[in-house]
Amino acid sequence: MIKANLRDLVYKRVGLSKAEAREITDTIFEVIKDALSQGEKVQIVGFGAFSLRRKKERMGRDPKTGKEIRIPPRRVLIFKPSRLLKQGINS
Repeated sequence: MIKANLRDLVYKRVGLSKAEAREITDTIFEVIKDALSQGEKVQIVGFGAFSLRRKKERMGRDPKTGKEIRIPPRRVLIFKPSRLLKQGINS
């Protein structure tokens, strides 16, 4: 599923115009992205939680050449599904 599919589902299920459905979905994703970029945890009850984790600098290996390379420190996005989401998927 892609963002356009989500927009269409919001349009059909809620009964808004396509432009309003597009604005709502874009706004939701923008708010989540902004919160994460500021280091906040985003928790959606019944769905899951998004958070960032810092990874330290480390040495890796270029698989093509076998040469060691330095992998810089970075932040990675973590998603932890809620218990309700897991149960809903597995039932």
